[in-house]
Amino acid sequence: MSSYILILYYSRQGATAEMARLLARGVEEGGMEALLRTVPEVSTVCEATVPAVPQSGAPYVELDELKHCAGLALGSPTRFGNMAAAMKYFLDGSSSLWLSGALIGKPAAVFTSTSSLHGGQESTLLSMMLPLLHHGMIISGLPYSEPALLATTTGGTPYGCSHLAGTDSNLPISEHEKALCKAQGKRLAQLAAKLA
Repeated sequence: MSSYILILYYSRQGATAEMARLLARGVEEGGMEALLRTVPEVSTVCEATVPAVPQSGAPYVELDELKHCAGLALGSPTRFGNMAAAMKYFLDGSSSLWLSGALIGKPAAVFTSTSSLHGGQESTLLSMMLPLLHHGMIISGLPYSEPALLATTTGGTPYGCSHLAGTDSNLPISEHEKALCKAQGKRLAQLAAKLA
């Protein structure tokens, strides 16, 4: 069995990256290793290339890291109620894993950050679930037994943890949002261990 949970995210303003680190803490509390990875930006300029190693943050994901993970947490900021193009682009390139069935039966969870409270958190989370369901993954949400889910006035949904970043993307992650990120990571690690 693979011993790590892949936490794969795309982040422009830093909130989604911070959520990924919180999920990683939860994964480790759940008894598994967390592997933080990101995806490169998508450019409208055909000649544009990105460096092989990002200037900061997590390294770029390798398809083999997705193939061999015990579970996946997928995170993206909201773009018009959907995942960011960079994440979609990466997932569109995972057909070889679909053909081989490499992800079938593995648990997955999703997370997002939005500028406004009703800016598409739930639709973004659902949009990220769709390719994972096609891969045969088992989607894990957040149950209402998590006290922060009932108390939050910022982000947090049963579909996955979320963050209200504000119109200037500068609101800190609230205590409830932090608790839900850690809870989701821990739940994913425990589910991966049970499914192994």
